[in-house]
Amino acid sequence: MKKQNISTKSEVGGEAVSAPPKPRAVYTDRFKRDAVARMREDGVNASMLAEELGIRRNQLYKWEKALAKLEPSAVLRSPGRPPAADEDEVTSLRRKLARTEQELAILKKFDAYLTRLKK
Repeated sequence: MKKQNISTKSEVGGEAVSAPPKPRAVYTDRFKRDAVARMREDGVNASMLAEELGIRRNQLYKWEKALAKLEPSAVLRSPGRPPAADEDEVTSLRRKLARTEQELAILKKFDAYLTRLKK
């Protein structure tokens, strides 16, 4: 059997074409509660339910665990930064300070770059 010579990407000169990232799915609180309620029913297979709903099976278990910790009237939210309205003043000031320090560091680097170009 003869070995075929196949051109590599660098030989062809093409860039790697990648698909744009898939948007993250966002589910409502009602959807999550209904999915967990269906999973808790007798005789319901979590894998089959997850496939039917178009989600991962472990996501159902995560929602179930989170709902067990919450009060019945509380909204099931995703982990992450809390809404700006719920954020205290110290946290928001720390975030602004960190952003300002980053901007200052960028400006210092840019100043050093311009100084070097002038010489």
